[in-house]
Formats: sequence, C-alpha cells, structure tokens
Amino acid sequence: MSEAEAKIQESLQDRFDQIRELITQYHKAEELAEEEKKPFNPDYSKLQQKLEELHPADIADLLEALPLTDRLLLWQLVKSDRDGDILLEVSDAVRDTLIADMDDHEIIAAAKDMDADELADLAPEIPNDLLQGLMDSLDSQQRERVESALSYEEDQVGALMDFEIVSIRNDVTLEVVLRYLRRLKEFPSHTDKLFVVDKNALLKGILPIKRLLLNDPDKLVAEVMADDPVIFHPQENAADAAQAFERYDLISAPVVDDKGKLVGRLTIDEMVDLIREKTETERLNMAGLREEEDIFASVWHSVHNRWTWLAINLITAFIASRVIGLFDGTIEKLVALAALMPIVAGIGGNSGNQTITMIVRAMALDQITTANTFRLLGKELTVSFINGLVWGSVIGFVAYYLYDSWSLGIVMMLAMTLNLLLAALMGVIIPMAMVKFGRDPALGSSVMITAVTDSGGFFIFLGLATLFMTLGILPITG
Repeated sequence: MSEAEAKIQESLQDRFDQIRELITQYHKAEELAEEEKKPFNPDYSKLQQKLEELHPADIADLLEALPLTDRLLLWQLVKSDRDGDILLEVSDAVRDTLIADMDDHEIIAAAKDMDADELADLAPEIPNDLLQGLMDSLDSQQRERVESALSYEEDQVGALMDFEIVSIRNDVTLEVVLRYLRRLKEFPSHTDKLFVVDKNALLKGILPIKRLLLNDPDKLVAEVMADDPVIFHPQENAADAAQAFERYDLISAPVVDDKGKLVGRLTIDEMVDLIREKTETERLNMAGLREEEDIFASVWHSVHNRWTWLAINLITAFIASRVIGLFDGTIEKLVALAALMPIVAGIGGNSGNQTITMIVRAMALDQITTANTFRLLGKELTVSFINGLVWGSVIGFVAYYLYDSWSLGIVMMLAMTLNLLLAALMGVIIPMAMVKFGRDPALGSSVMITAVTDSGGFFIFLGLATLFMTLGILPITG
C-alpha cells in the first residue's frame, strides 16, 4: 500500500470512528431520556452530514460493519437518491436486511434510475409482485434490456453486460464522430473505445479514443479503426471474460450475438467485481461455508450456513479417533507416540492444503488438461517426497534427541514422508473428483484434505510404530 493510499484509508477510518462515536452518543442520550422518562427527539443532522461526505461504496462498507440496529438507523438517514448506489455496493447478505427495511415506494424509487444491468443484478432481491410493478413502469427499451439480462445465468456474460454503448458507422469521417460525441448528454463510464458497426448494427471493429483524437479529422473511421477487437458472446462464461480482461488489459469490450450484431459491452468495473466475488466465494467454500454471511446475521442463519461441513468434520474426526483406538495397545507401550502423532497429521494437512490451493487456482485458469494431469501429479508427489525426507529427518532427529531412540526417529521420518505423499495425491484427486461430479472444486476441500491427512497420518504413524515393535526394532518403554 502506497503512502497516499495509507493516508486515504486512515482518513476513511477516522470518519467511520466519528460516525460510530455519534451513534454511541445517541444511544446514551436515548437511555438517559428513558431513565428520566422524558421524550427523546434526537438531532441526526451531524450524522447525516458525515454520511453525505462518504462515497456510496464507503457507506456500504460501514453498513456491513455495524450491528443490525445501528445499520438500519444509518440506512434511514441516507438520502433516498443514494439508496440505489449503496444497494449495488453492499454484499448480498446485508442487502437483504436493507431491502426488508424499505417500503415498496422506496424500493421503486431506488431502482427506477438504475441501468438495465444494475437492475437485473438487484432483481432477485426484490419481491416478485413489486418487481412486476417496477418492470411495468419502465419504458419498452429499458424493459427489454432488463428482461434480456435476466434471461442469462448469473455466471454468463449476458448477465453482466452494459447496454449503454456508443456506436458509430465506418463510412463517416472522424470530424463527424467528434460532432456526434459533443451532442451526447452523457458519456458512458469506462469508455475507452467506440464500436464501429454497419447499417445492420453488425460489429466491424473498434475506434480507440486515442486514435480518434490523434488522427486527421478528415480521415474515415474505416481508415483508422482496429479490425480485430476482443469480443464476447452473451452465453460465454463470465469468469473466462474476466481472465481475458486481465490478460489483455482491457477497459471495455464488445458483446455480440450469434449473428455478429452488437448487443452490449463489458466494462472493467464489472470484471473487477466478478473477480473479487469469485475469490471470496472460493475462500468461503474452502472453509465449508455455503454462502457469504452477514457477520451480524441471526444466530439461526449463521448456524444453518455452517452446520453441513461441521457435521462432516465431526464424522471425519470420529473416524480419526477410531483409527487411534485401533492402536491403543501400541500407545500404551510407548507413550511418546501420543505426543508425536499430531505433528505428522498437522504437517500433512498443511501440505495438502497447499496442493489443493494450487490445483484449484490452476483449474480456474484452465491450466490443467488431460494431457498434463499425470505429469502434474508426478511433480506434486516428487515435491512431497523431498519435503517429507527433509523435514521428516529434522523431526526424526528431534524425536531421537528427546526420547533417545533412533528407531523412533526413523518411524517419524517414514511417517512424515508417507503422509506428505498421501496429502499430495489427495490434494490433486479431491478437486478433480469434485469437478468430475459437477461441483465447485473449492467446496469444502480444506475440510476433506484435513480429514484424509489426519486419519491417514495417524494410521501410517501408529501402524509403522506397531510394525517396528513387532519386529523388535522399536523398544517398549511403557
């Protein structure tokens, strides 16, 4: 973070703290009025002034960080003309609580000035009867655009495309284009290029703003336009489009239908939001959370969101305990095993999570194919084998130093190496199996790999110790 960014963040945090302090003061004044049995008529002007100084995105962050009562208090103080912008910025979980606190006319007022793609994003949160009334209030063009955006899945380009585009013909001069642009009331945000179409609205190329400004005004658009733009289709996967934006440093890109007709555009702001949401979803899924959670949600909602993978984790923990139970006799003969076996399981779990994180990322970037799967698996097994020998030797030496038993050190080294090999194998197989069954490869993967490496680590370590004892290599010290 640069010094300038740090100062901005510090200033923003100061404003958040000031708003929280004002809320605290209002609560104290309300409590005092109740104790003295006096009417409470708060003056919220200072609080409203502080909110006016904040960007809608900053207000959204603040609302997400406040308990429900304080959140709704601030939400009521926000000017109605900013409601729509804030609703688009907050997380889905928090948006539900805000919309639930709004009257029908407030929801309609917040949504009526939104662009079609923004309204389509908000539509699933609006009650069906109210949504129908809102759709009826739109003009025919806007209604058609919203219906078009809603017809696509949320992970498709069509659901994210912006309908506000500037298109020009290729048979006019740059001077004509400049005059046309000057007559526009508003320039669409993130416009770095104009889209060149023919009389049938078929995309022929793009005209970067730079070329428009730097070339002779008497030249035709066809002479200076770029003929090979990066284009997308509405049915394409939005995540693939986001990767293309990152790869080619795009700010905007055209979206065309099957006939090549220009129907919309993608912009960098939507792609950044998509990447952020995808990253957050993957983090939640790896932890076994089913959806993004409002940190101040009801207890029951949080329990419902978390219980599935906790139940699975409980079952796997029970299995691990039964694995240990199989070797009660071995542990009784050498108590040191009880102190050492969590090390083997813990290191295996960490190594497995590293492998899974890398594999899930590679899958997201389409870097894994049938041709390179076995090569990748071989590489991961080799890395784990080397790590197992190195760190297994280290912990084996420690075991020898602590318990004066070279055979115990060898057991530790072998168990560490074998468990890391198991972690690497399952770290590749688990996400691939999830994809095979049509599931998100990140969903609960950390829970699953930990279960495998715990049970497997205990079984390998205690099994080796039992074998060494049976062969008389590992002494019994009770």
